[in-house]
Amino acid sequence: MSVIKKQHIYLPRIQLDLSKWSVIAAGQFSHDKEYWETVENYVSDSPTTFKLILPEIYFSRDNTERIKAINETMLSYFKNRLLVDIGASMILVNRSTQNHEKRLGIMLNVDLEEYNFHSDAHSLIKATEGTIVEKIPPRLEVRKDAIFELPHIILLYDDREQLIAEKLFQNRDRLNKLYDFNLNMGGGHLTGWQIKDVDEVIAEFDRLLAPDYIKRTFDSDIPILFVVGDGNHSLETAKEHWDKIKKNLSDEVKMSHPARFALVEAINIHDEGIEFKPIHRLVKNVKWKKFVKGLIKLAKINRRKASSEEYITQQIIVGDKTFEYDLPSNTPLAIQMVQDYIDNFLSKEIEMTVDYIHGFETLKEICARDKKSIGITLPTLDKNQLFEYVLKHGILPRKTFSIGEAREKRYYLEAHKIKLI
Repeated sequence: MSVIKKQHIYLPRIQLDLSKWSVIAAGQFSHDKEYWETVENYVSDSPTTFKLILPEIYFSRDNTERIKAINETMLSYFKNRLLVDIGASMILVNRSTQNHEKRLGIMLNVDLEEYNFHSDAHSLIKATEGTIVEKIPPRLEVRKDAIFELPHIILLYDDREQLIAEKLFQNRDRLNKLYDFNLNMGGGHLTGWQIKDVDEVIAEFDRLLAPDYIKRTFDSDIPILFVVGDGNHSLETAKEHWDKIKKNLSDEVKMSHPARFALVEAINIHDEGIEFKPIHRLVKNVKWKKFVKGLIKLAKINRRKASSEEYITQQIIVGDKTFEYDLPSNTPLAIQMVQDYIDNFLSKEIEMTVDYIHGFETLKEICARDKKSIGITLPTLDKNQLFEYVLKHGILPRKTFSIGEAREKRYYLEAHKIKLI
């Protein structure tokens, strides 16, 4: 069986206001309460995915009642047919933002049995970054009683000849347009076309698994189709949920149970709209002078071990003060060095917290507002190195890269039924 499975996709009823229905991925703006309050005020009483998700900004609270409300709302939307089954399909999507006019993707379902988080596993879907353990339980709580999953997962594939999404887009006039609207909060524009002949598309993806293609492309004999571009935690949650419930299922039911499959957006890593951005660190509740001095000292020690050509300069921001420090030009090594330093402090400082910030300007704004915050900039991973790195070395340090800026992240729109009801 192919890693891609023909499954039904649900979309909001055509009469609904899609600009209010669709909101950004729950992991974004985890430091920005005002952003989510603005979203909540904007959607108001309208049917919306905001009422079906748990934004990370609320993870530190007791969310028992909120999760209960999410499941009740989901059931209500299902019973009142606010989510409509469009049949066994895929969806070609085009996302335009202020930074990129076009980013093509294909909404499709993948088999979670072909995903394994462990770096040494020979699975066709590979994780790219370490997970932050505390981010999994709240997601599992939402998912365990949910009827639907609403995905923000992006899987990347390597189609250097651009024969899949790009070819579909060239022939989009032959497809039925499903939606075409502006996203809220400056998220850009989203258009989607229904793909009914999914077997042909699956065959094109299977072409990327041919041994000669794998050898020619990655100089490897290990088969690989997808790596996780965004949503590592969400895909891991889906996998853990499936592993729990499948224990009580018969072999026959296991083969077709909808929770076995996850709805994702698959994007060609060579798409011009795929631009990797760094994810900076924001540290709070720690003596900043001690922290900054230690990090600069560590950087100098490592700097003396190599020539100047092998290092790049980054910044540490404290209020209106800026300090420079050098990191190895090897991006995974640089990020691991900083993350290990932060983790060492975390193990000793009970009140210390760390957050992960998309965008240099956002990092500066936060540090300017909160003089006790420490912003640490990190370098950008070259996207052309991703597949080769994962194949040869396994997962990257957690929060190594971001696809685009925060507002370019996936918005919730499509749904996949994961419960037998």
